[in-house]
Amino acid sequence: MQPRCEEPLKVVLILLDDRSYHEFYRHHWSFEPGLFQHREFLMSNNNDILFQPFTLGSFTIPNRIVMAPMTRSFSPNGIPTQQVADYYKRRAEDGVGLILSEGTTIARNGSRNDENIPLFYGEAPLKGWSRVIDAVHESGGRMGPQIWHVGSAPNRRSQWEQPDIESPSGLGAPDEPRGRVMSEQDIADSITAFASAAADAKRLGFDVVEVHGAHGYLVDQFFWSELNKRSDSYGGATLKERSKFAIEVIKSIRTAVGPGFPIILRVSQWKLQNYDVKMAHTPAELGDWLNPLVEAGVDILHCSQRRFWEPEFPELDGADGLNFAGWAKKVTGVPTISVGSVGLALDTISSFSGESSAPADLNRLRARMEKDEFDLIAVGRAILNDPHWVTKVRENKTDEFQSFAPSALAQLV
Repeated sequence: MQPRCEEPLKVVLILLDDRSYHEFYRHHWSFEPGLFQHREFLMSNNNDILFQPFTLGSFTIPNRIVMAPMTRSFSPNGIPTQQVADYYKRRAEDGVGLILSEGTTIARNGSRNDENIPLFYGEAPLKGWSRVIDAVHESGGRMGPQIWHVGSAPNRRSQWEQPDIESPSGLGAPDEPRGRVMSEQDIADSITAFASAAADAKRLGFDVVEVHGAHGYLVDQFFWSELNKRSDSYGGATLKERSKFAIEVIKSIRTAVGPGFPIILRVSQWKLQNYDVKMAHTPAELGDWLNPLVEAGVDILHCSQRRFWEPEFPELDGADGLNFAGWAKKVTGVPTISVGSVGLALDTISSFSGESSAPADLNRLRARMEKDEFDLIAVGRAILNDPHWVTKVRENKTDEFQSFAPSALAQLV
């Protein structure tokens, strides 16, 4: 009888890629029949951590995979088409736990920077979105719109002239004037527009709503000291002070949708205008920023970073320390969504510069989720590119992951 070698086997298998892991078990179980049942357990649980249900109050989704919001610009005149509805329906059919729509803009003239970005106001656009959520629900999915105002951020891929550009201080990037400074009435009207969009999301039957407060767009422009030079109550020397606009947006939305309807806020340190910005340099500063937003009504924080596996404060917990979402969860106590190059070797910025990306395994993701570092994981380009991505993960066929080419952005698959 051969000696048991269960522990050495586990060490070896950690080093194998997903398909090799399964092939090893399938071809080597016979040398010790007594371990077969244990090996089957390991096989079936390879990606199981991603397929645990998530519940927040009365809101439940069947797994931890979120489709990240990604601008698609396939909505002529701001109206989502049947093609758009079918695009999201395919992800629901594949079993995405929660679909977050591409950014869809509030009722402000300058809220979008491309004429094919969908609106989330007006009869025709809302009818289009109603068609989208009905299709998703018919396929067993859950979905929320990401409501958005781009502020003064330009769209460098579009030649469309954005009307009535507005921002906290009339800046599109540090020291670069663009558009006009928002008056207090502009600010009040924008807050109302966010709340109206959220109320419409609930009325149409969406399951959650997400506010885009990241990446150097309007809400984030108020957070960022380089673009918020205001001397009134919407400015200030600290990140906490500059959060007043976002806090009032969240409070207004909570009033509009009532208790129990989940509000997600997407935040980031990095900006499209500067990838290396860090607004919160310590966990204490992170808590001072995020906790007032949670107190205002945020239920889930969607913490965007370019590469999810990178630690947020490595000087405190090392190269394998908590990422942005992990620290956000630690300092606030609310559920968080992580995101950033899941399933791909290169980050999203590479796509903007025309680079393709090879697929990547999920080993680092599983390791972090098994530690309960964050609650949900958003997947962007990999799901945009492949409507069957979730099935491949569920069936442990990660060797069938596709490479991502920027040309994928030009079509809805």
